[in-house]
Amino acid sequence: MNIVVDARGMRCPWPVLRLARALRTADAVTILADDPAAPGEITALAATHGWTVSDRDGGFFVSRAP
Repeated sequence: MNIVVDARGMRCPWPVLRLARALRTADAVTILADDPAAPGEITALAATHGWTVSDRDGGFFVSRAP
């Protein structure tokens, strides 16, 4: 299941908190975030958990490792 999380207008750490919450129940999340700190925060969170991250549709596609 892929969930879309719209975190535009939110400042970090809110986008990564929303991402972490969504990945509790989903296998993959597309997160839209416009905070300049978000790419680094999302990448760091994914690295900590072993998730994969790629750019997609103006946001980031994050999935749990198989």
